[in-house]
Amino acid sequence: MSPPLRTLLEIVVDGAAVRAEPVLTFVEVKHDGSLAEERRSYAELLDNGCRIAGALEAAGMAAGDAFAIVMRNHPEFVDAMIGSEVAGTVFVPIDPRTRGDKLAYMLRFARCRGAIVSPEVVENLRPLLADLPDLEWVWVIGVGGADGRFESFADVVRASPPATAMTPRRLADPMQLLFTSGTTGDPKAIVASHARFAGVAALGPMFGLRPDDRLYTGLSLTHANAQFITLSSALAMQVPLVISRQFTKSLLWEIVTRYNCTTFNLLGGMATAIFAEPPGPLDRAHRVRFVLSAGMPAAMWRPFEERFGTRIFEFFGTAEGGLTLNPPAAGPVGSIGRAEPGLVCEILLPDDSIARAGTLGEICFRNADGSVTPVTYFGNEQASAVKTRNGWFRSGDIGWKDAAGWLFFSHRAGQSIRRNGDFIDAREVEAAIANIPGVLDAYVYGVATASNTPGEKQVVAALVVSPGLVEPREIFADCASKLGSTGVPNFVQMVAEIPKTASEKPQDRHLIAMLNEGRCQLFDRNGPAELTFAHEA
Repeated sequence: MSPPLRTLLEIVVDGAAVRAEPVLTFVEVKHDGSLAEERRSYAELLDNGCRIAGALEAAGMAAGDAFAIVMRNHPEFVDAMIGSEVAGTVFVPIDPRTRGDKLAYMLRFARCRGAIVSPEVVENLRPLLADLPDLEWVWVIGVGGADGRFESFADVVRASPPATAMTPRRLADPMQLLFTSGTTGDPKAIVASHARFAGVAALGPMFGLRPDDRLYTGLSLTHANAQFITLSSALAMQVPLVISRQFTKSLLWEIVTRYNCTTFNLLGGMATAIFAEPPGPLDRAHRVRFVLSAGMPAAMWRPFEERFGTRIFEFFGTAEGGLTLNPPAAGPVGSIGRAEPGLVCEILLPDDSIARAGTLGEICFRNADGSVTPVTYFGNEQASAVKTRNGWFRSGDIGWKDAAGWLFFSHRAGQSIRRNGDFIDAREVEAAIANIPGVLDAYVYGVATASNTPGEKQVVAALVVSPGLVEPREIFADCASKLGSTGVPNFVQMVAEIPKTASEKPQDRHLIAMLNEGRCQLFDRNGPAELTFAHEA
């Protein structure tokens, strides 16, 4: 029989009873390249959480009330998560890069009564306050004094008596409102219960973690991967975790080597960006035994393992649910694995029939007993119902199964690239480009132009390159030699940085906006170029 699920507060209380040394190390890269550290033991997490809970109660926050956490990976983020459970409130993590109308929308939609923020958020938030009358307080970490609704987090917490009642919340109670990426419109807010966090926290061994591991993440705690998989597993298994303030690809191997980390997580285009870094002496100086990856390009899988002397543990999952696992040496290269025990995963066609092997369809899940776990989007009953329509959890991702039942991811629904009747494997093109010296980051996407037939797109390779080291014509020639004519992009888009979400997911719409507004350089095989977009772009 499996042990009972534990909420975050229960996990921390249990840890404080047996482990005195720090369990979390927060690392910040300073302007001079040095690393600064802050640490937290279970006892410190518990003490800080109770102090924050006391401040929340003093501010009039009642059970079920919401407040936002808007910051990068500071220790106060985790402190506030624990304080929220002690107080019975609901926290709303928001990427600190969010600004303007989107930030106002998220705070207003989630009915946030307050926010705990880092200093760089203040000037983004200040002009919005007039339109956010329900946002009663804003506590700023790392500063002193007060300025209207902005108060020093440390001063507020110091002035409030700590909470003394530490009653874990019911598993069914809401823990947080977790916003989706919102890459195509206003983001939806997932009502994530304490059971969701607790359930994933119990899966550490299934993800290949051992008691002697030392974890690392540079992913944002505002995203499910860093929170649910890495943080929850480390705290539940009582293994050390190193957390970067933010992901820095050029310092990844230095950090995991310095702190003797044995595993870390990658998402989306992170692997391409890391592989594009010039080879260095730290590529194999580390103790990383495997990388937990979601989205490793098949063409890069073995080269990544060989260059960095580690193994790939591929998985697939969403913040709302669903999980497949492909441990090292278990399934074929490129496969996202098979469903975890207790789940059934099928590829469904538009009529909800199960696709045959090799046929593309939507990746869908349900429980082994035939039931489906409900998904609740805050204030959006229709989207909640659609997500589990006809007894299946619908991931919104397209994939296929091979004859042996191994699953493969193809693309996000609505984001396929078809050109001249052929579907283009964007990740294969990215992997080829990442090997070109001087390429620092690459992302391949499709745009519908006025010259395209309906349903087809032009292939654009957005690149970050070292100045003077890469010419666009080299990109076209290299892709042609490695991939043939079908793998050559139509255009190369030179940018200073590829815009990404908190989960390191590149954002097509921002890249397209750069093209529309002339904020980048665009080339085709003949030289500088322009695009005329179809209305759908």
